[in-house]
Amino acid sequence: MPALTRREQRDRTRQHLLETTVTCLVEHGYAGTTTQRIQRLAGVSRGALLHHFRSKADLLAAAVGHIAELQLADIRAATPNTRQARLAAVRSAMSGPVFQAGLELWMAARTDEALRTALLPSQREIGRAVRELLAAEFAGHDPRTARTAHESLLMLLRGLALTSVLRDEPELADAVLALWLDRVLPPP
Repeated sequence: MPALTRREQRDRTRQHLLETTVTCLVEHGYAGTTTQRIQRLAGVSRGALLHHFRSKADLLAAAVGHIAELQLADIRAATPNTRQARLAAVRSAMSGPVFQAGLELWMAARTDEALRTALLPSQREIGRAVRELLAAEFAGHDPRTARTAHESLLMLLRGLALTSVLRDEPELADAVLALWLDRVLPPP
């Protein structure tokens, strides 16, 4: 196997640091996600960490993009052919460990303007990807109703993911989502 080029090694280290940051956010929360902890868990030197990310703010801003890329990949990879399957694909992208890491950053962004600024573009991109995946569901509705339905779905899914942190009742979450689907986007 040929040796990695410097650029490949640098890219691999950067990717590893971002993956470690996501893991750290999930396991230790925002408050427990320190550069020292990430450095230790990633098994890199302080210099290596600082070479890629000059500060915790830089690292977390990059983590925002990394988390969004993972969610977008899930959404764009979905090719479901039924409305329930399309909804399940969106729900899957908006739950689980990657989404939990994102929620940690969302909560921190409430009081951190730089983090909020970093979050907004990626969240808009995720919203567009969800809208594209569910375009057939919103077809035939006037634009205002379609937008309200789309936004209410995103809010509902975020709420279900947040609620699952304290109480994991998948059957109840399924029923809530089914009720939303029947009431907001009944079959044509």
